[in-house]
Amino acid sequence: MMNVIFTAVFLASAAVLCISSPDNFIPALLDGAQKSAAACLTLFGVYAVWMGLSRVAAEAGINGAIARKLRPFCFKLFRTRDEKGAQYAAMNITCNLLGLGGAATPFGIKAAGQFEAEGNKFAANMLFIVNATSVQLIPSTVISLRAAEGSASPADVFLPALITTAVCTGLAVTIYMLCGRSCQSSSLRSL
Repeated sequence: MMNVIFTAVFLASAAVLCISSPDNFIPALLDGAQKSAAACLTLFGVYAVWMGLSRVAAEAGINGAIARKLRPFCFKLFRTRDEKGAQYAAMNITCNLLGLGGAATPFGIKAAGQFEAEGNKFAANMLFIVNATSVQLIPSTVISLRAAEGSASPADVFLPALITTAVCTGLAVTIYMLCGRSCQSSSLRSL
């Protein structure tokens, strides 16, 4: 569905530009493609560096140590007794804290699979909420993109990102904890 929406937006924008300024259509298209390619290369470099660091941290046992510290918290947050699910969720949260969304995704998928196999819909939903709001101690992708675009101080987003992600995650988790069961039961009644 999203592909249809993006295609429709592109076609409508292209039609308006062709009508309003036909001489600028091809240059705008090529400029957009060039900027997209540059952004992809920048992100490729960022992910290569962070994934390399993440691999070194994993092999040094740092990620595992952080995840072990988070595991008791995960048992409580996700209301689970599943060791593997809690471990995967802890690794997912660890990667998200470090701003490594790409590295967090496989752990999130594995954790969701464990929670669903356990029949723990609450944990699967909570994992989705935590990932959607994702507290980030280091917003590495945003900082790297700002640096690539020539920002004088690309790390200025650190404190605002930390505050907003912490508030969003705290609020979302609190709301789900308060109305999680009633939200689940009302959605089941509507089916």
